[in-house]
Amino acid sequence: MPKTVPPLSSLLPPLVCGTATFNDQYNPDPYALPTTGIVHRALSLGVRAFDTSPYYGPAEELLGKALDTPFVHDNFPRRDYFLLTKVGRIAGAEFDYSPHYVRRSVQRSLDRLHTKYLDVVYCHDVEFVTPEEVFTAVTELRRIRDQTGQIKHIGISGYPVTTLCDLSEMILDRTGEPLDAVMSYANFTLQNTLLGSLALPRLIAAGVDVVPNASVLGMGLLRRTGVPIGARGDFHPSPTELRQAIQRASDWCDTQDNRIEKVAIRFALESWMRSGSSVGSKGDPASGIPWQREKVSHSAAKLGVSVMGVSNIEELNETMRVWRSILDGLDNGEQTAVESGRGSKDRVWSLIRQKQVQELAKGIRKILGEYVDFAWASPPPEFRKQGLVPTVPAPLPTPAASPDQLALKLPMGESMDVNCSEEI
Repeated sequence: MPKTVPPLSSLLPPLVCGTATFNDQYNPDPYALPTTGIVHRALSLGVRAFDTSPYYGPAEELLGKALDTPFVHDNFPRRDYFLLTKVGRIAGAEFDYSPHYVRRSVQRSLDRLHTKYLDVVYCHDVEFVTPEEVFTAVTELRRIRDQTGQIKHIGISGYPVTTLCDLSEMILDRTGEPLDAVMSYANFTLQNTLLGSLALPRLIAAGVDVVPNASVLGMGLLRRTGVPIGARGDFHPSPTELRQAIQRASDWCDTQDNRIEKVAIRFALESWMRSGSSVGSKGDPASGIPWQREKVSHSAAKLGVSVMGVSNIEELNETMRVWRSILDGLDNGEQTAVESGRGSKDRVWSLIRQKQVQELAKGIRKILGEYVDFAWASPPPEFRKQGLVPTVPAPLPTPAASPDQLALKLPMGESMDVNCSEEI
């Protein structure tokens, strides 16, 4: 079968709003979050893609409710934003990749999101099932795509980059058609860049079109306060020794008048924007400049795609300030800064901050030592699928933890206003 036309890389925005935070794993009561306000504000700021999953508790329903409003219907046609969701993972230890369940899951997502089609559907956390189960699910998703048009693009997601590469190669070898997208999480961060150094060459060789990078804080690992402890307790799979190394690095950042979260977020977004450009996209970059898909040229530059989750509007505003500052520091950043109304001074500040972050990153990685590019086991050794043993393990983590809002506070000197004409 031929590759999907037009390719996902020609349309997908390089900044995706993740909704794993619309879940009680990271927030005690996701229904109390201002999810509609977050989605409306994101759209008003130029964000044009949302990543979700049935596994993220009520996330699909909350996102769908926010999109099914007069504000969105009147201002944002469905073709102008992208919806990415997943199939296969039901609960912490429960998976179903069968064709029947895949069809049911897709229809449920369509209903929850109030849409006639899904832009991307991933097989969720593929390392927990067999390669044959993944192949079966991808085959069914492609059948739905070809026969109904309810799916536009198809991919896989998970944590171990070698597994993602193995499966991408298998699917290309067995079908002659590469995957449209492979999403990795916590594998291109300040602590671990295996997605770039180990996986990227193999994914490119397997013909994968787009590789989004999610969870730039390593599921909350790269925080001054340590891993998040929510209603479900300490779910993070990182070993104690790695956490201790992160704490030492965080303490050193304090002596440099910085927070490790600030450095980690900017490092990952900025570095992947460049390093992941070969598997990036040409979609609306949310730069503050009006964008039209019809004007995208074949020679337009691609940007590496990142997924960021937020839990409130303040976090969203700060995320956008950081993102746009990074755009201002690109090769064509001065034009972007001027045309968006931010100005050339913001580009100068961005270039200065870029150098600062790179130097701080070197110091942090030196402290991490042997834990640079360390990846924890997934699934963990004790994992058993539901139904195979009498007891079910505790729910396993979902990617893209909400960034600590203080991590997104920009250092003194940045004064970029976020332009938004819509009141929400």
